[in-house]
Amino acid sequence: MASLALTSPLSLGGFRSLPTYRPRPSKSSPPLNDLHSTPRSNGHHRFCSLNPTPLPLPPLERNRINYVNLNNLLHRRRDLAVKASAAGGAATAAPQAPQPWQGAAMQPLLASIATGVILWLIPAPAGVTRNAWQLLSIFLATIIGIITQPLPLGAVALMGLGACVLTKTLTFAAAFSAFGDPIPWLIALAFFFARGFIKTGLGNRIAYQFVSLFGSSSLGLGYSLVFSEALLAPAIPSVSARAGGIFLPLVKSLCLACGSNVGDGTETKLGSWLMLTCFQTSVISSAMFLTGMAANPLSANLTANTINKTIGWMDWAKAAFVPGLVSLIVVPLLLYVVYPPEVKSSPDAPKLARERLEKMGPMSKNEIIMAATLLLTLQKVLYFDCGLSHSADKIMVS
Repeated sequence: MASLALTSPLSLGGFRSLPTYRPRPSKSSPPLNDLHSTPRSNGHHRFCSLNPTPLPLPPLERNRINYVNLNNLLHRRRDLAVKASAAGGAATAAPQAPQPWQGAAMQPLLASIATGVILWLIPAPAGVTRNAWQLLSIFLATIIGIITQPLPLGAVALMGLGACVLTKTLTFAAAFSAFGDPIPWLIALAFFFARGFIKTGLGNRIAYQFVSLFGSSSLGLGYSLVFSEALLAPAIPSVSARAGGIFLPLVKSLCLACGSNVGDGTETKLGSWLMLTCFQTSVISSAMFLTGMAANPLSANLTANTINKTIGWMDWAKAAFVPGLVSLIVVPLLLYVVYPPEVKSSPDAPKLARERLEKMGPMSKNEIIMAATLLLTLQKVLYFDCGLSHSADKIMVS
């Protein structure tokens, strides 16, 4: 009968499929709820107390009950399917969040372009050629773009070069002539070395070695940081890369280990003197080597173009090593007297350095490759030191 109810709406003795149909009591069949509990008028129950099995229902009543239960089950399944499909449709129809803009910052970009266009339209002053005035407008627009940074610095510079070529202010050869000069390549390759020191962790390892050996006192801790920074100066030609990328996190962790923190009144214990010492001596180490900072090769190139005197890497080191070494020794001691730290000993600094070295483990393969590349490069530069162009060639080959 159940299979007939599923397939035919007019089955079961002619009863039509009604979703809210309930069986009605008839004279021949009492209500279902009263089958087991309704007493008869004569005081006896419908069923014998010794036999709890109820009497069988009439066939027509049993068909009605089965049909109603099956019909309700089908309606419940249909309602659940409709609700699930509606929920799925609402989920798929929900609008996606707009993606953030990944291109240039429009307001700074428009400001730099507007600066160049306004200067371009202004008539050139007397004594200035139109080509020179146009070049000045592009140059100032590029400077505004570098300051406001609608794009990274390299992209802004390339846009300025492209504007010079597109407006025929400069020829392509003149616009990109600086890329044939060895000085920019020397600076770029030195920055590659700086990135390698930071990424491989070799710079941190060298600094921790110095601190673990000489950092038991405050003055010894300062000297260990100063000379480790000077040792890395030939390979990292940026003060910001050395001081900010390697030594600033190291100095902060050492100050915290010694109980000197910023903002809680303990700065004068050790942190103030240590920061000031590293700041003052980083300038000295930058001036000791030709690749100590990016301005040194430019100064050597200016000397070569002005007085026709070539300054090589070894020439620069011979002239600056002795005064630089004396300054590295005197400046921390002078600051120790003028601006002394409250803490004179720092036994926790070597302990912290040794813990960091243990955490780093033995030298990794990348650190070994980085150290070997640095030594090979310095050997080539020192042995074949014949000027800036040859120094750049040797570094590039290495």
